[in-house]
Amino acid sequence: MRKKLPPGQREIKKSRLRHIGSIPSFDLETWVLTAYGLVEKPLTLTWSNLLELPSVVIVSDFHCVEGWSVMNNKWEGVPFQTIVKMVKPEENARYVTFECEDGYTTSLPLTDLLGDDVLLAYKLEDEYLRPERGGPLRLIVPKKYAYKSAMWLKKIKFTSHHELGYWESRGYSNTADPWKQDRCAQSDNFVDEKRQGQ
Repeated sequence: MRKKLPPGQREIKKSRLRHIGSIPSFDLETWVLTAYGLVEKPLTLTWSNLLELPSVVIVSDFHCVEGWSVMNNKWEGVPFQTIVKMVKPEENARYVTFECEDGYTTSLPLTDLLGDDVLLAYKLEDEYLRPERGGPLRLIVPKKYAYKSAMWLKKIKFTSHHELGYWESRGYSNTADPWKQDRCAQSDNFVDEKRQGQ
């Protein structure tokens, strides 16, 4: 049975999953992932530390806000739930901001990140993620448009308030639900103050 696409999406072959702009360079000998903020146990993981954590494989679809979708992508990595259990968020930690090597940021409610399909991915189709695909590590949140699946991840910050990320502060939806076509901020129940004077 053919999978249903979210409204306004068209299926393409497995090719895009692309980046915009220059690609950061990485040295896995010095690479680290940091989780901090409103947590009981701040965390720093080296590449070897990360690979020692229990991993899972998920198959999920990838929906770009531009209107294209790549179906049935096989990802491997660490469930975000694992990081949450390790850092033990404080009671008022309700949101998470993801910070990337190129300066990109995005954020989500913690509750949206606790699903079994939310992953810190380091493999795609059984191969380690190439930098042009967001490697060495990227976030995968299949139930959101792809701009929430941050590439080149380096920091995870737990916060009490929702910080608008790069695209969200430029008018993109903060909820980013492809099944509701939440592409623009007007579909959210908030006002982006940075846009009020424009």
